[in-house]
Amino acid sequence: MDDEHRANPRRRLLKTGLIAFGGGTISCTVRNLSEDGAALDVTSPLGIPGQFNLVMSPGQINVPCRVVWRKGTRIGVHFEA
Repeated sequence: MDDEHRANPRRRLLKTGLIAFGGGTISCTVRNLSEDGAALDVTSPLGIPGQFNLVMSPGQINVPCRVVWRKGTRIGVHFEA
């Protein structure tokens, strides 16, 4: 994905997060983050729905997301809040 298509620049990051949906969670690694989205690495994209909450460090981030792209084990999300 080309950076020039992003409305807000993303900053590189390497933090553990959780994909939370339907009472369950899946671990992920947040690779980059901006005001309106993020790129997440997952072990397997199978079973990850099109909408979920991204949770990082209690109290830091808990935001509804919509998947905008998937490539292998990386998922790009847009924050819906």
